[in-house]
Amino acid sequence: MATTGFELLWQAAPQLATGAARTLGISALAIALATVLGALQGIGRTLEVRWLNAVLRVWLELFRAIPVLVWLYLGFFGLPIMLGINLPAFACAVLVLGLWGATEVGEVVRGGLQSLPRGQRDAGLAIGLRSSQLYAWVLLPQAVKQITPGVINVYTRVIKTSSLAVLIGVVDITKVGQQIIERTYASVLIYGFLFVFFFLVCYPLSSMSRRLERRWNHS
Repeated sequence: MATTGFELLWQAAPQLATGAARTLGISALAIALATVLGALQGIGRTLEVRWLNAVLRVWLELFRAIPVLVWLYLGFFGLPIMLGINLPAFACAVLVLGLWGATEVGEVVRGGLQSLPRGQRDAGLAIGLRSSQLYAWVLLPQAVKQITPGVINVYTRVIKTSSLAVLIGVVDITKVGQQIIERTYASVLIYGFLFVFFFLVCYPLSSMSRRLERRWNHS
């Protein structure tokens, strides 16, 4: 008897679950790294420190000009040759996606901070706040409305881009799907499953971003 699509997915469920967990793990860790480094980068770009601005600008332009796939290859294949550093494929994917995401988050944070009236910064400094206190207590809380939708959009891009990790040997949900197709030739079914998986992961974030943007625009 021919195996139905539901039966095939049920039989492959453990393998698909393992791949899905790996994809979500890469995405979650990369998003956490991108959030922390991106916030620091965005703040650094507004400090008006010339040398720091120059360094951060170089970082930004490198990750904007060079595709993520090239960075993955450089990290996985280039580091062992150039520096003798061997990164596991999983760690390499997290690092590259996190650094790339940080440049995007950093630009969103920088834009949000620079959109605030200059008087907010001057008032904080006038009452004796240090730079760390100024950003933590005055500027960042006010910029949250502006930056949250943009940052969430970056998160969805990180999740979708994580599928490139398959090209350096990570057995994520995409790789698992390819392995199942090689055994069963059920390409339409498996790619349909991958479509649904990424949609269910990314759509709630995109929807949240739109709802927050509408709510704050009306407030």
